[in-house]
Amino acid sequence: MGSRDYYEILNVDRAATDDDLRRAYRRLAMRWHPDKNPAAKADAEAKFKDITEAYNVLCDAEKRAVYDEYGKEGLRGEVPTATGSGCSDDIFAEFLGSTPFTYCSTPAAGGGGGNARGGGRQPPPPPAWDGGFGRAYCRNQGAAPPMAPPPPPVESRLACTLEELYVGVTKKMRISRNVVDASGRMKTESEILSIEVKPGWKKGTKITFPGKGNQQWNQLAADLVFVVDEKPHPVYRRDGNDLVAEARVTLAEALGGTVVVLAALDGRKLAVDVGGGSGGEEEEEAPLVCPGYELVVPAEGMPIAREPGRRGSLRIRFDVAFPERLTRRQRKQIRRVLEDRGGTAGS
Repeated sequence: MGSRDYYEILNVDRAATDDDLRRAYRRLAMRWHPDKNPAAKADAEAKFKDITEAYNVLCDAEKRAVYDEYGKEGLRGEVPTATGSGCSDDIFAEFLGSTPFTYCSTPAAGGGGGNARGGGRQPPPPPAWDGGFGRAYCRNQGAAPPMAPPPPPVESRLACTLEELYVGVTKKMRISRNVVDASGRMKTESEILSIEVKPGWKKGTKITFPGKGNQQWNQLAADLVFVVDEKPHPVYRRDGNDLVAEARVTLAEALGGTVVVLAALDGRKLAVDVGGGSGGEEEEEAPLVCPGYELVVPAEGMPIAREPGRRGSLRIRFDVAFPERLTRRQRKQIRRVLEDRGGTAGS
């Protein structure tokens, strides 16, 4: 690895936040990924390694503290003690806490004797750099460095019809993604995912498949997230758990009553009596349909996902088509009926 400062490599200042570091790493990693630089792959690999190494140290609060205080020498276990006689592995316990690795001591610069705890015994060889993850460990431990954190989740739109969200459906989605195989090579693999859409799910509902996004070297794969979206419907519009439909009736139907027939989202024929259109007692009163009138039909709306067995309401909004012309006789008949009704109402 080069001798450049980690902050300089990521082009951030020393007060950079975790979000600053993530943005810087993402920008530089996309720029210097070896697959994106086939004409200068060796140079790109070196820069990509430096970028990853810098990010893996600075994004870890403990490792960053050691680096800020002692630099790269501190990460390699080469921190001089107060007496200048060597380096102490206690510094790692102070900053990093307990660890499964065996930390090694190294002689101080210019020193000629034993380590900080030994009485003249030969110091072990310098600890191996762990590939950018900030902890020094003995070569004979064979411990593999941890993977870098995964990138942000990748979101994809999952388009559903209103019928599918009403009854539920299982969707099959084929995905292709980049992965690193056992030999460290990048390859593309395809897979079919099954997504079970529950009745009543709303637009914006998220279904997460952990680790099913693209992967990069020395980094965990991103999560893949499907976000439910609703396709427009020719009859119904969703309003929360309710369904809203529009109905147009004639003036005669508005005044005399009618039956509106709708196709429900589960395939049923839904007949809604409006103003006594299907019969009933002669003297039974019913509201008159006027422009903008809304009729509410309980339990014929969308299923409520968190309350199985319950549904919202169906709200039918009416528009009345008035006749463009009437004969004098028709006008007199209508007026007589309305005046008689008004007289009855006033008596």
